Amino acid sequence: MSLEKITKVTGRAVYVPGNDIDTDRIIPARFMKCVTFDGLGEYLFYDVRKDGDGNDREHPLNDPRFAGASILISNANFGCGSSREHAPQAIYRYGFRAVIAESFAEIFFGNCTTLGVPCVVATADDVRALATATEADPGAEVEIDVENARVRCGDLDIPVHLTEAAQEALTSGRWDPIAELQEGADAIAERVEELGYVSR
Repeated sequence: MSLEKITKVTGRAVYVPGNDIDTDRIIPARFMKCVTFDGLGEYLFYDVRKDGDGNDREHPLNDPRFAGASILISNANFGCGSSREHAPQAIYRYGFRAVIAESFAEIFFGNCTTLGVPCVVATADDVRALATATEADPGAEVEIDVENARVRCGDLDIPVHLTEAAQEALTSGRWDPIAELQEGADAIAERVEELGYVSR
């Protein structure tokens, strides 16, 4: 049983500007004392979204025009810093199903891919054009065509990049290595029996 084949992601988008947005800004470390990842979405960008009393600051994710957006747009080196898996999990648990940015930290990119969250790279000019389009029309539909490496929004049709390995994993439904191991449990057991010297 393979996972969902992620060939396209479609939804409304929100632009969270900034270069070098690190994983501590995405999910502050004090919220990582959890047994499961459930509920982490509540703390996404917490320290820039909330003041010391927990009241909303001015932030794109607090703007009611972008409520329910499922595609996140940002700038260069998104997800840098610590390799904590909690950052992609917080993004996913908040409701985002794809990220468009000028570049990504490598480990963050990989962690997103294993959640089935495509991270696609666009030029600075194209990110700016997408941000302008979604700001002008927060209800605009953005389509990420993972299979053909394109992003479309209204009159915009821009090329994007993701690694060949990530593209193949997403579009073939092989993006979760744990699920692949579980799927291959019978074959693994057979191999263990063949080897003879591996105790079960």
